[in-house]
Amino acid sequence: MTLRWDVTLAILAMAAVTYLCRAGGYAVLRAVRTPPFVDALLRNLPAPLFAAYVALALSRQDLSAVLAAIACGLAQARWRNLGVSIVAGVGAMAALRWAGM
Repeated sequence: MTLRWDVTLAILAMAAVTYLCRAGGYAVLRAVRTPPFVDALLRNLPAPLFAAYVALALSRQDLSAVLAAIACGLAQARWRNLGVSIVAGVGAMAALRWAGM
């Protein structure tokens, strides 16, 4: 296996651009004071994005995956513990698959 200089250069350039995009956002937000609306939007944006990703993934699954996701959500709502909710979701999925769903 040989190391091609053009591929290495492309990888390093992509890494630099990725870093600059992320660091640039932090630099701009540090230098510019955002309005309260934008601040609230940036604080609360991850939850709707996560919900959209989960909804899209569940729309492409069968009924047992949806039921396991519901069990996972209920466990998270009840105990507020990520580990417990993961175990509940995986356990529900295993039980449903074992039952033939």
